[in-house]
Amino acid sequence: MPDASLPRDELRATIEARRDLGPEYEPALTDAFLDRIETAIAQRVKAEADSRLPDARHTAWEEQQERKRGLGLALGSLGIAIPLTAAAGATGGMPGMMVAWAGIVAVNMAYAFGRRRRD
Repeated sequence: MPDASLPRDELRATIEARRDLGPEYEPALTDAFLDRIETAIAQRVKAEADSRLPDARHTAWEEQQERKRGLGLALGSLGIAIPLTAAAGATGGMPGMMVAWAGIVAVNMAYAFGRRRRD
């Protein structure tokens, strides 16, 4: 972050330059001074914003990992649903299959609601 005394030093230098060069250079000297002040303010604002905002690359990586987890859960649910349905249907009939699918749906809904809460 720029030094806090920079604007004072810049102002003193501008005033001294105006004394040396004369009043006809005052508009140019004033514009140059204001440009330096605007640059210093912009640098401070950017530094503050950068310190408070999350890194976009890190956020994109987290989102990509979250999509991978969601895809893994969906594929895993479908993969386990086939043998679970067969086993539940063979041993418990239709009520067994309904309980098995209720468990699969509950796991996926818990994941979805947890994800929504984090967002």
